[in-house]
Amino acid sequence: MANHVSSLKRAKQTLAKTAVNRSNRSKLRGSLRMLREALVKGDATAAKEQYRSTVSVLDKAVQKGVLHDNTASRYKSRLNARLKALATKAA
Repeated sequence: MANHVSSLKRAKQTLAKTAVNRSNRSKLRGSLRMLREALVKGDATAAKEQYRSTVSVLDKAVQKGVLHDNTASRYKSRLNARLKALATKAA
């Protein structure tokens, strides 16, 4: 356990930041899961709407330091490719 005042403060800050990061990561994972489920169902319109919100969550995760920029770009690229494949298959 921390003994100095500064180390006690750092421990409290770490707990707070960990909670925020866990919340952001959970929101991101949930959004990705919902998009993947929409893609598997084959509903192009629902998948398109979910893609928009997922991209927003990905970008916010990058801003908050939860994800690296290139990781988010890779997710967006791969999900967009799946969305386009679904749209062309449906048409």
